[in-house]
Amino acid sequence: MTAQYDASARDPGPAPGPAPATTANARSTLRLALAVGALGVVFGDIGTSPIYALQTLFNPADPHPVPINDANVFGLISLIFWSMMIIVTIFYVMLAMRADNDGEGGIMALITLIRRHKDGRGRRAGIILAALGIFGAALFLGDSMITPAISVLSAVEGLKVVNPSLEVWVIPITAVIIVGLFGFQRKGTAHIGRLFGPIMILWFLALAVLGIGGIGHHPDILKALSPTYAVGFLFGHFHIAFFALAAVVLTFTGAEALYADMGHFGRKAITSGWIFLVFPALLLNYMGQGALILEDPEATSGPFFLLAPEWGRIPLLVLATAATVIASQAVITGAYSVASQASKLGYLPRLRIAHTSELQIGQIYVPWINWLLMVSVLTLVFAFRSSASLAYAYGMAVIGTITIVTLLFFYVARTQWHAPRWLVFSGGGLLLAFNLLFLAANSTKLIHGAWLPLVIGITAFTIMVTWQRGRQIVTAERGRREGPLREFLAKMRAGEPKVAQVPGTAVFLNRGLETAPLALRANMERNHVRHAQIVILSVETEPVPRVPAAERVVVDDLGFAYDGIIHVTARFGYMESADVPGALRAVKAKQSEGRALKLRDATYFLSTIQLRCGPEKTMALWRKRLFITTSHMTADAAEHFKLPRERTVIMGAQIEV
Repeated sequence: MTAQYDASARDPGPAPGPAPATTANARSTLRLALAVGALGVVFGDIGTSPIYALQTLFNPADPHPVPINDANVFGLISLIFWSMMIIVTIFYVMLAMRADNDGEGGIMALITLIRRHKDGRGRRAGIILAALGIFGAALFLGDSMITPAISVLSAVEGLKVVNPSLEVWVIPITAVIIVGLFGFQRKGTAHIGRLFGPIMILWFLALAVLGIGGIGHHPDILKALSPTYAVGFLFGHFHIAFFALAAVVLTFTGAEALYADMGHFGRKAITSGWIFLVFPALLLNYMGQGALILEDPEATSGPFFLLAPEWGRIPLLVLATAATVIASQAVITGAYSVASQASKLGYLPRLRIAHTSELQIGQIYVPWINWLLMVSVLTLVFAFRSSASLAYAYGMAVIGTITIVTLLFFYVARTQWHAPRWLVFSGGGLLLAFNLLFLAANSTKLIHGAWLPLVIGITAFTIMVTWQRGRQIVTAERGRREGPLREFLAKMRAGEPKVAQVPGTAVFLNRGLETAPLALRANMERNHVRHAQIVILSVETEPVPRVPAAERVVVDDLGFAYDGIIHVTARFGYMESADVPGALRAVKAKQSEGRALKLRDATYFLSTIQLRCGPEKTMALWRKRLFITTSHMTADAAEHFKLPRERTVIMGAQIEV
């Protein structure tokens, strides 16, 4: 019978807990910190849309401009209000954010939920929807590249308002700000939120004050809260309203970031921030701008800045510049979450992920994604050179992702939450039709720039599905070559193959208890030696910041005592470095078959796979090459596990894909 030894068996008893008042104060402080952090990170994108949304809607240079009259202004303001109410408040805040994967949100969380339950009659539908979800995640990554470029550009372009001669400095200053923004990411979401949060609070208060001032000059604009104006504009002037929807999307860009950033700050902090501050401030400002346009149609050239008195426009420009730079943060942190979850699901290689908070497991920094985004954003800035050139590309990625999220969410609601069929088909159908109307309107802008997010999305989608397929091929072949661990050990104990025993300790890192490490098999079959002590080690990351030292390791003698072979499971919290040598020092002599592990001169073996294109028709040749190229993203295992380089041996096999 297999014996297992768990260091956590030595229970020291319950630790004394903090006083109730102290606990309550700590929780209140945490909630406040998360709320302020969410304001500084999550709402930047959607919170800066009043700067350009109405100006874009009434832009005379637009291929389909909206004529300026009272009916159209009332209709558009009403349509903006109800679009934010339906898509952001009802769908994302009240519904979608309840569908989380261990606290993580976003489209990848929905894909995970679907993959867990894709059995029976719904298997094919689940596979199709998961693939569609991956494309939606790819579109969001495209949005993560476009948003910082257009946000920072639009902010710095305000220099031309102050002094037209400063226009030549727009691109260089934009590039410097972008490099600084991405360079600061390693500080962590919490630090960034604390820095940006107070600025965004001031920003939203300014939005509200400006809006109230505008409404005071034309209070009739409050009538636009009635849905009759939105419905009348949409169906009574469809030839105008349809094309206007492509710009109305700009008012809720950043909605998906609310959901994707849920792991960073939690649902409650985001929900309270939206309902009690962000949504009211945005609504007041849009209505104030609408009132100003009713009062003075010429104000469509810049209704946001014209809401402010002349003496306040330069301070407002400075604040708007800071806010639009901050707007980039929402999609940057969302991209980290998407990439992290994609890696866990097998759609991207193992990435180095740094957890930056002991309080929120979702607050992460992904260096590879960070620098990829920075290079991509800089490329877009130097290629397009103005926010106006990027404007038409903005909406397609947003509404494409939102439409796919809607479809996935209602599938989860029906298959896993068992929501009534009539409710899913009626409510989900209406919401999906509403989104498809926006999607159709944005498709009319393809030749004007909407092609960009589609190209980025298709490229990212191709990389992810190719990696997932290639990983399946390699994993199957690797499992076949490794063979069952216990079967291999049984043959070894029976003298097959014949090997010489050498003194010392060998540590073989492995994926688990099921298969034999390739390095162990290669060492015995090719070198014909085994060490006196053999440790097969697996690493697990727990969903807690830190694992107590007494619970660090679990030891299994694999069914035979005193044969010198044990399996160790090393457990780490998400805030801890996976220090394998340090974890092995926690293995006691009684756990390692009565002999203390000799770690001073221990040799660490890593099993590795060298990939090459093979003749088998598993994938197209270009996909095989793409898979092999993508494999170079994988984080270095020796560095990740803190192994001593001079005593680390890499052995393995060559596998053809």
